[in-house]
Amino acid sequence: MMRRLFACLLLFPLLALADAPPPPPIAAKAWLLMDYQTGQIIAEHNADERLEPASLTKLMTAYLVAQALEKKQIQPDQVVPVSVNAWKAGGSRMFIEPRKPVTVEQLLYGVIVQSGNDATIALAELLGGSEEVFAQIMNREAQRLGMRNTRFANSTGWPDPNHYSTARDLARLTATIIREFPQHYALYATREYRYNNINQLNRNRLLWLDPYVDGVKTGHTESAGYCLIASAKRGDRRLISVVMGTASEAARAQESLKLLNYGFQFYDSVLLYRKGQTVSTLPVWKGARDTVNAGPREDLYLTLPRGDAEKLKAELVSQQPLIAPIAAGTEVGTVRVTLDGKPVGEYPVVALDNVPQAGFFGRIWDTIRLWLK
Repeated sequence: MMRRLFACLLLFPLLALADAPPPPPIAAKAWLLMDYQTGQIIAEHNADERLEPASLTKLMTAYLVAQALEKKQIQPDQVVPVSVNAWKAGGSRMFIEPRKPVTVEQLLYGVIVQSGNDATIALAELLGGSEEVFAQIMNREAQRLGMRNTRFANSTGWPDPNHYSTARDLARLTATIIREFPQHYALYATREYRYNNINQLNRNRLLWLDPYVDGVKTGHTESAGYCLIASAKRGDRRLISVVMGTASEAARAQESLKLLNYGFQFYDSVLLYRKGQTVSTLPVWKGARDTVNAGPREDLYLTLPRGDAEKLKAELVSQQPLIAPIAAGTEVGTVRVTLDGKPVGEYPVVALDNVPQAGFFGRIWDTIRLWLK
């Protein structure tokens, strides 16, 4: 029996046509701008080039700590032993001491706000036993998240030939943190933190320059240059920017701000279908019903240049025949979206209700009909 494609054309009568201008020049080795809600990349340059991430690395360390807290493997008020290795860490520091009690929560602030290498190593040793073992855990998690061009040699971002990531991979990690741990992500908006009678400011200047920015992390070494991952939320929209290898602390803030302003000014997130909305009704064979309603499993948004939604077209393609029984939630087709004839993306649709199997004679009748098609 031949399998056929069932297709129908769906139109989106939304906004008037308008094309977005190109992104502004960005003075960085690599950069990327992502719409958090859709995961779509608005603009990018060298986004897959493997570069030294410096302290952007600490996002993975903090993410793994958030996981451990969520699973109750550790507690926020748990006192963490400080090894000599952590205490003697070079670079930026929280100024923890071996004989002075410090908790997991305090260390997290030290990682996120103060970018303390000492705090980061202490947490790595808590979770992995040693920083070397923890780096292996980081790499396993990176692979699970689809960070294909990332390898970690340590928890801090200390320069190492075998330690690298990309703007795309780091944007993916940032989006995962925001989505999976929103309460943990709130720490990234903290402007300053005091520990051991030393007050340190968050190095992310955008927390002062843009009221919509609420994170996320800076990084710098001589070889990496000045790096910044930033995220801003205006209304219901959130964007994530990544710049790597800028010339100065001021430059990384300014280039990030240019990207965020560009994305908010010239792009929109458009709701195509709501979760559970019927996109089309598909024919079903050998079922107690002849059709099944199909629609998205989740709200389906697209990021588009402002005004371009009117030019969207979507084709629902379903593998036929669909044979009952069909359980609600079963993938039954794909919506292929194009803009001006160019592919935008493909999105799965599922059965929105159950279609039980027909009785014996109904199944026999449909079998005959299928053979005659």
